[in-house]
Amino acid sequence: MKRFTIPLFTTAGVAALVSCEGQPTQPSTGSSDAPAATAISLPAFDPNNFIRVVDNPFFPLRPGTRYVYHGVEDGEVETNITIVTHDRKEILGISATVVFDRVFVHGELKEKTFDWYAQDRNGNVWYLGEDTREFENGKVVSTEGSWKAGKDGARPGIIMLAHPQVGDSYRQEFLAGEAEDQARVVARGLDVTVPYGSFENCLKTGECTRLERGGKESKDFCPGIGFVKAHSVEGPFTRLVLTAITKSPL
Repeated sequence: MKRFTIPLFTTAGVAALVSCEGQPTQPSTGSSDAPAATAISLPAFDPNNFIRVVDNPFFPLRPGTRYVYHGVEDGEVETNITIVTHDRKEILGISATVVFDRVFVHGELKEKTFDWYAQDRNGNVWYLGEDTREFENGKVVSTEGSWKAGKDGARPGIIMLAHPQVGDSYRQEFLAGEAEDQARVVARGLDVTVPYGSFENCLKTGECTRLERGGKESKDFCPGIGFVKAHSVEGPFTRLVLTAITKSPL
Protein backbone atom coordinates (compact mmCIF):
# COMPACT_ATOMS: atom_id res chain seq x y z
CA MET A 1 0.00 0.00 0.00
CA LYS A 2 1.40 3.42 -1.02
CA ARG A 3 1.86 6.04 1.66
CA PHE A 4 1.29 9.68 0.77
CA THR A 5 1.78 12.81 2.81
CA ILE A 6 -0.92 14.48 0.70
CA PRO A 7 -4.11 12.95 -0.76
CA LEU A 8 -3.80 10.58 -3.73
CA PHE A 9 -3.57 12.61 -6.91
CA THR A 10 -3.72 12.15 -10.68
CA THR A 11 -1.19 13.51 -13.18
CA ALA A 12 -3.53 16.48 -13.57
CA GLY A 13 -3.19 17.02 -9.83
CA VAL A 14 0.59 17.05 -10.11
CA ALA A 15 0.36 19.64 -12.88
CA ALA A 16 -1.82 21.84 -10.71
CA LEU A 17 0.67 21.68 -7.86
CA VAL A 18 3.60 23.02 -9.87
CA SER A 19 3.44 26.24 -11.84
CA CYS A 20 5.96 28.12 -13.90
CA GLU A 21 3.94 31.31 -13.87
CA GLY A 22 5.57 34.29 -12.21
CA GLN A 23 8.92 34.41 -10.45
CA PRO A 24 10.03 31.44 -8.31
CA THR A 25 12.48 31.62 -5.45
CA GLN A 26 15.97 32.56 -6.58
CA PRO A 27 18.95 31.06 -4.67
CA SER A 28 20.86 33.89 -3.08
CA THR A 29 24.32 34.66 -4.48
CA GLY A 30 24.77 37.89 -2.59
CA SER A 31 23.69 39.93 -5.62
CA SER A 32 21.27 42.78 -5.04
CA ASP A 33 19.52 42.20 -8.37
CA ALA A 34 18.16 38.76 -7.42
CA PRO A 35 14.35 38.66 -7.73
CA ALA A 36 12.33 38.53 -4.54
CA ALA A 37 11.35 35.10 -3.24
CA THR A 38 7.72 34.05 -3.73
CA ALA A 39 7.98 30.44 -2.48
CA ILE A 40 10.56 29.44 0.14
CA SER A 41 13.80 31.09 1.16
CA LEU A 42 16.51 28.88 -0.25
CA PRO A 43 19.85 28.51 1.55
CA ALA A 44 22.42 31.21 1.00
CA PHE A 45 25.01 30.30 -1.61
CA ASP A 46 28.42 30.35 0.09
CA PRO A 47 31.37 28.90 -1.90
CA ASN A 48 33.19 28.29 1.40
CA ASN A 49 30.39 26.03 2.67
CA PHE A 50 30.77 23.11 0.25
CA ILE A 51 32.14 19.57 0.57
CA ARG A 52 33.59 17.26 -2.09
CA VAL A 53 31.07 14.44 -1.75
CA VAL A 54 27.43 14.41 -2.84
CA ASP A 55 25.64 12.03 -0.47
CA ASN A 56 22.15 13.51 -0.18
CA PRO A 57 19.94 10.37 0.18
CA PHE A 58 17.65 11.46 -2.67
CA PHE A 59 20.48 12.54 -4.98
CA PRO A 60 23.66 10.57 -4.20
CA LEU A 61 26.50 10.87 -6.72
CA ARG A 62 29.07 8.10 -6.21
CA PRO A 63 31.91 8.39 -8.74
CA GLY A 64 32.08 5.35 -10.98
CA THR A 65 28.33 4.66 -10.90
CA ARG A 66 26.53 4.11 -14.22
CA TYR A 67 22.75 4.45 -14.48
CA VAL A 68 20.77 3.14 -17.46
CA TYR A 69 17.26 4.41 -18.20
CA HIS A 70 14.82 3.50 -20.95
CA GLY A 71 11.87 5.51 -22.12
CA VAL A 72 9.90 7.29 -24.81
CA GLU A 73 10.09 10.89 -25.98
CA ASP A 74 8.65 12.50 -29.12
CA GLY A 75 7.26 9.09 -30.06
CA GLU A 76 10.71 7.51 -30.16
CA VAL A 77 12.18 4.88 -27.86
CA GLU A 78 15.33 6.16 -26.19
CA THR A 79 18.10 4.95 -23.90
CA ASN A 80 19.67 7.33 -21.43
CA ILE A 81 23.06 6.45 -19.91
CA THR A 82 24.25 8.58 -16.99
CA ILE A 83 27.71 8.19 -15.46
CA VAL A 84 28.98 9.86 -12.30
CA THR A 85 32.59 10.47 -13.32
CA HIS A 86 35.70 10.88 -11.17
CA ASP A 87 36.30 14.26 -12.85
CA ARG A 88 35.96 17.59 -11.08
CA LYS A 89 35.20 21.06 -12.42
CA GLU A 90 35.82 24.29 -10.53
CA ILE A 91 32.90 26.71 -10.68
CA LEU A 92 32.66 29.83 -8.52
CA GLY A 93 35.51 28.45 -6.42
CA ILE A 94 33.70 25.14 -5.81
CA SER A 95 34.99 21.71 -6.84
CA ALA A 96 31.93 20.22 -8.56
CA THR A 97 31.19 16.60 -9.44
CA VAL A 98 30.97 16.00 -13.19
CA VAL A 99 28.10 13.80 -14.42
CA PHE A 100 28.19 12.56 -18.02
CA ASP A 101 24.82 11.95 -19.67
CA ARG A 102 24.03 10.56 -23.14
CA VAL A 103 20.74 9.95 -24.94
CA PHE A 104 20.52 7.36 -27.74
CA VAL A 105 17.65 6.73 -30.18
CA HIS A 106 17.90 3.49 -32.16
CA GLY A 107 21.53 3.28 -31.12
CA GLU A 108 22.37 6.73 -32.48
CA LEU A 109 23.67 9.45 -30.17
CA LYS A 110 21.13 12.27 -29.95
CA GLU A 111 22.35 14.28 -26.98
CA LYS A 112 25.47 14.53 -24.83
CA THR A 113 25.65 16.55 -21.63
CA PHE A 114 28.12 17.24 -18.83
CA ASP A 115 26.29 18.36 -15.67
CA TRP A 116 28.00 19.94 -12.64
CA TYR A 117 26.74 19.40 -9.10
CA ALA A 118 28.03 20.16 -5.60
CA GLN A 119 26.70 19.71 -2.08
CA ASP A 120 26.89 22.21 0.74
CA ARG A 121 27.65 21.23 4.32
CA ASN A 122 23.94 21.22 5.20
CA GLY A 123 23.16 18.60 2.55
CA ASN A 124 21.62 20.75 -0.19
CA VAL A 125 22.72 19.68 -3.67
CA TRP A 126 23.33 22.62 -5.98
CA TYR A 127 23.19 22.59 -9.76
CA LEU A 128 26.06 24.68 -11.14
CA GLY A 129 25.50 24.28 -14.86
CA GLU A 130 25.68 22.04 -17.89
CA ASP A 131 27.44 21.74 -21.22
CA THR A 132 24.89 20.13 -23.55
CA ARG A 133 24.98 19.27 -27.25
CA GLU A 134 22.34 17.82 -29.56
CA PHE A 135 23.32 15.68 -32.54
CA GLU A 136 21.91 14.81 -35.93
CA ASN A 137 23.72 12.34 -38.18
CA GLY A 138 26.75 12.53 -35.90
CA LYS A 139 27.04 16.33 -36.06
CA VAL A 140 26.33 18.91 -33.35
CA VAL A 141 23.24 20.90 -34.31
CA SER A 142 22.53 22.75 -31.04
CA THR A 143 24.03 23.70 -27.70
CA GLU A 144 20.78 25.26 -26.46
CA GLY A 145 20.31 24.91 -22.72
CA SER A 146 24.00 25.14 -21.83
CA TRP A 147 24.87 27.39 -18.91
CA LYS A 148 27.49 27.85 -16.20
CA ALA A 149 26.91 29.55 -12.86
CA GLY A 150 28.75 32.86 -12.71
CA LYS A 151 28.93 33.28 -16.49
CA ASP A 152 26.73 35.70 -18.49
CA GLY A 153 24.39 36.21 -15.55
CA ALA A 154 23.76 32.52 -14.87
CA ARG A 155 23.11 31.63 -11.24
CA PRO A 156 23.30 28.35 -9.32
CA GLY A 157 20.11 26.50 -8.44
CA ILE A 158 19.03 23.63 -6.22
CA ILE A 159 18.60 20.13 -7.64
CA MET A 160 17.72 18.54 -4.28
CA LEU A 161 17.10 20.12 -0.89
CA ALA A 162 18.72 18.71 2.24
CA HIS A 163 15.32 18.16 3.89
CA PRO A 164 12.66 18.36 1.15
CA GLN A 165 9.10 18.81 2.36
CA VAL A 166 5.81 18.78 0.46
CA GLY A 167 5.15 22.27 -0.88
CA ASP A 168 8.80 23.33 -1.11
CA SER A 169 9.46 25.16 -4.39
CA TYR A 170 12.84 26.03 -5.83
CA ARG A 171 14.62 27.10 -8.98
CA GLN A 172 16.88 24.40 -10.36
CA GLU A 173 18.79 26.51 -12.85
CA PHE A 174 18.85 30.05 -14.16
CA LEU A 175 20.18 31.69 -17.28
CA ALA A 176 17.54 34.06 -18.63
CA GLY A 177 16.00 32.75 -21.84
CA GLU A 178 18.20 29.66 -21.85
CA ALA A 179 17.79 27.63 -18.65
CA GLU A 180 14.87 28.32 -16.30
CA ASP A 181 13.77 24.97 -14.81
CA GLN A 182 11.75 24.98 -11.59
CA ALA A 183 10.57 22.23 -9.22
CA ARG A 184 8.14 21.67 -6.36
CA VAL A 185 7.97 18.77 -3.91
CA VAL A 186 4.50 17.24 -4.31
CA ALA A 187 4.70 14.00 -2.28
CA ARG A 188 6.77 12.06 0.25
CA GLY A 189 6.66 8.48 1.53
CA LEU A 190 5.91 6.79 -1.80
CA ASP A 191 6.47 3.18 -2.81
CA VAL A 192 7.91 3.15 -6.34
CA THR A 193 8.59 0.22 -8.65
CA VAL A 194 10.70 0.42 -11.81
CA PRO A 195 12.42 -2.33 -13.84
CA TYR A 196 15.54 -2.02 -11.66
CA GLY A 197 13.65 -2.68 -8.41
CA SER A 198 11.10 -1.59 -5.82
CA PHE A 199 11.76 1.17 -3.29
CA GLU A 200 10.09 2.74 -0.25
CA ASN A 201 9.91 6.26 1.19
CA CYS A 202 10.45 7.90 -2.18
CA LEU A 203 9.96 11.55 -3.11
CA LYS A 204 7.97 13.03 -6.01
CA THR A 205 8.58 16.40 -7.61
CA GLY A 206 6.71 18.32 -10.28
CA GLU A 207 8.99 20.18 -12.69
CA CYS A 208 8.57 22.69 -15.48
CA THR A 209 10.28 25.53 -17.30
CA ARG A 210 9.06 29.06 -17.96
CA LEU A 211 10.56 28.74 -21.46
CA GLU A 212 8.11 26.07 -22.60
CA ARG A 213 4.34 25.95 -22.14
CA GLY A 214 2.73 22.60 -21.38
CA GLY A 215 6.00 20.87 -20.57
CA LYS A 216 5.33 19.80 -16.99
CA GLU A 217 6.91 16.59 -15.74
CA SER A 218 6.77 14.39 -12.64
CA LYS A 219 9.95 12.80 -11.23
CA ASP A 220 10.51 10.19 -8.52
CA PHE A 221 13.64 10.02 -6.33
CA CYS A 222 14.34 7.14 -3.93
CA PRO A 223 16.67 6.95 -0.89
CA GLY A 224 20.15 5.65 -1.65
CA ILE A 225 19.42 5.53 -5.39
CA GLY A 226 18.36 8.98 -6.57
CA PHE A 227 16.33 9.58 -9.72
CA VAL A 228 14.34 6.48 -10.78
CA LYS A 229 11.40 7.61 -12.92
CA ALA A 230 9.97 10.52 -14.89
CA HIS A 231 6.84 11.03 -16.95
CA SER A 232 4.96 13.91 -18.51
CA VAL A 233 1.91 15.39 -16.80
CA GLU A 234 1.24 18.02 -19.47
CA GLY A 235 2.33 18.27 -23.06
CA PRO A 236 3.73 15.50 -25.30
CA PHE A 237 3.96 12.04 -23.73
CA THR A 238 7.35 11.22 -22.22
CA ARG A 239 8.44 8.46 -19.86
CA LEU A 240 11.81 7.36 -18.46
CA VAL A 241 12.52 4.54 -15.96
CA LEU A 242 15.65 3.19 -14.32
CA THR A 243 16.60 -0.26 -15.66
CA ALA A 244 20.15 -0.86 -14.40
CA ILE A 245 22.94 0.42 -12.15
CA THR A 246 26.50 -0.76 -12.81
CA LYS A 247 30.08 0.37 -12.33
CA SER A 248 31.75 2.46 -14.99
CA PRO A 249 35.44 2.69 -15.94
CA LEU A 250 35.10 6.49 -16.33
